[in-house]
Amino acid sequence: MTTQPRDTPQFYLTAPAPCPYLPGLQERKVFTHLIGRRAEEMNDALTQGGFRRSQTIAYRPACESCRGCVSVRVVADAFRPSRSFRRVCASNADLRGEAVPAQSTSEQYSLFRSYLDARHADGGMADMSVLDYAVMVEDTHVTTQLIEYRDERGELMAVALTDVLADGLSMVYSFYNPDMPHRSFGSFLILDHIARARTMNLPYVYLGYWVEGSQRMGYKSRFYPQERLLPEGWARFDAP
Repeated sequence: MTTQPRDTPQFYLTAPAPCPYLPGLQERKVFTHLIGRRAEEMNDALTQGGFRRSQTIAYRPACESCRGCVSVRVVADAFRPSRSFRRVCASNADLRGEAVPAQSTSEQYSLFRSYLDARHADGGMADMSVLDYAVMVEDTHVTTQLIEYRDERGELMAVALTDVLADGLSMVYSFYNPDMPHRSFGSFLILDHIARARTMNLPYVYLGYWVEGSQRMGYKSRFYPQERLLPEGWARFDAP
């Protein structure tokens, strides 16, 4: 009797569950495990095919009657910041971002907890413990890093968990100080990743899923030029 090698992907389908983005709809996901010696290669290929990573799982929506979740990536080299984005950068000119190994700290968790309590108190991650956070950050078989953003006093203001792919940076998850809305941290982290991708000669910054009509996902449509994964493949969209 032969067994399947651990680095050969096997795909599974989840049971229906309430859609977190569009009220009244059900969602299903197809997923596979990102483990073994081919995890890096698989993560690259699956991300290019519209999957997202969560720890050692790669998943994408597989809903029967809805195609609302659209994978989005920013074309880094062609991106030109608008006036409002330049203001965001100016508001955060005092911050310094440093890429560090994907290892959790109590300082990070404290900021993460504050962010969840203020922004997602009723979300699926609301009850995550410090151990849950450590697993989210450290349980990976691919090239992953944390980018910590600190002000001039050294206080931690924001954190981004980011995968380094062959063709870009994939923003897995980010969180930040929720008490400074004037800084527009969410937009700033994307802008900084675009600059980092350019420096690394990587063509794309993967933002995950954009859902038309979902207020939570609307910000992703502000970064142009971008490519969206349609049934016929990646298609470029320039600023309207």
